[in-house]
Amino acid sequence: MAEPVPEHGSTTALPLYLRVARALRDDLVQRRISPGSRLPSERLLAHRYHVNRQTVRSALQLLRDERLVVTDRRGTFAADGAHDQRSAAPSPCRPTFPGGPRAADALVRAALSWEAPPVALAGRLSLAPGEPTLVHRHVVLTPAGDSLQRSVTWFSRAALTEIPQLGRYRRRAERCGQPDLRLLYHWMHQAGLRTTHRESIGVPPGPPRTGGTADGTPETGGPGAADAARLYVHRVVSDQHGHALEVTDIDFAARTGAWTYEFGG
Repeated sequence: MAEPVPEHGSTTALPLYLRVARALRDDLVQRRISPGSRLPSERLLAHRYHVNRQTVRSALQLLRDERLVVTDRRGTFAADGAHDQRSAAPSPCRPTFPGGPRAADALVRAALSWEAPPVALAGRLSLAPGEPTLVHRHVVLTPAGDSLQRSVTWFSRAALTEIPQLGRYRRRAERCGQPDLRLLYHWMHQAGLRTTHRESIGVPPGPPRTGGTADGTPETGGPGAADAARLYVHRVVSDQHGHALEVTDIDFAARTGAWTYEFGG
């Protein structure tokens, strides 16, 4: 099995737990560890990779998030079936982008575009005024077509550079169809980014809105529109160097449920 760089390697290298996870992931994906077989104990893995047991636990948790391994009272086992990090499902331990677990399995309309952000955001995203970037618009709908949640996200130059799964959307062909960015925060984690999420929550001005389109255009009116309460979330996700990775504005109907968000960097 491949071993990660020793602990006293370059300070710009990936964190130790990511290097351990990468080595184990390679063994799992390449079937050097057979599906269904038991992995070595945390103590043996810590000895093999010259790290402490907490580093091993963090690496195994990441692999559980990717559905590559499963753990029960007997130990940790390679998952059955042909799973890899590209087909990993969102884990309840890490929120789904852009709007938390409520949006994970709901009826959604999403679209990607390549456009310049508002002038006020350009500098925050490390972009020149008028320079385009990737924009994600997302609407969560009820079966009746009412809007539960609407969001728009502007990605920074650093995000498109550091996150391979996101950078591929630079190509126009990749932006066609219904984009699935639910694992965005997991991709950031895989890329070695230690993120800080800063969120401001308030009540937006203007009339209530109960519908929306995939391009973020609101629809007004409809049953209950006059008393539809709404909340607004402004999120800035930054890396360990303080560089913004994304700026997201989320507008959702408060009467449909509470906003719950949990994240460990």
